[in-house]
Amino acid sequence: MAYFAAVLARTGAGWDVSETELDDVETLADLTDLARRAAEDEDTVLVFIEQEDAWFAVLRIDGEDDPRIFVSDAAAAARSSYGSVLTDELIEQDGEADFDDLDGLVAELDEEDGASAASDSEDDEEPAGGPGAPIGPIGDAELLTDYGMGADELLDLAGQGAAPGDALGEIAEALGCGEVLEAVR
Repeated sequence: MAYFAAVLARTGAGWDVSETELDDVETLADLTDLARRAAEDEDTVLVFIEQEDAWFAVLRIDGEDDPRIFVSDAAAAARSSYGSVLTDELIEQDGEADFDDLDGLVAELDEEDGASAASDSEDDEEPAGGPGAPIGPIGDAELLTDYGMGADELLDLAGQGAAPGDALGEIAEALGCGEVLEAVR
């Protein structure tokens, strides 16, 4: 499947956009390092990733802060090598925030439900992206609000039937770099 990836580095003159290869990216740290190399000083860097007709992602890095991530469809992204780098991190973050001890919670539920829990779980179907990957958007939908793209707008672009390439184009337009992004596509 074909991917498109671009790095958008915020500069004093606006946005500097360049297409990038993800061949050497195996972890979120690799992707973050790739983005930081494009930054001037501690300026903001965005990485746009798109897998044709399946999903898109925006990764935001501000200086040495932890990256902020938004993925349009976690289940679709989890099935791809670059997308799983992002979704695995988001699912892990959500898991840490929601459950301090997932094993303990599962053990408690099994004790309460007894044998019926085992038979019920056999009937449950896994989501399309595998265990833990929700269908639909995941991550920080507010990562672009200070650049004029609200969470509702970003979620609408990730909605059912939205084309990932068109969504990234609209995001770039909102940021004021639509023409520059289009030039590297």
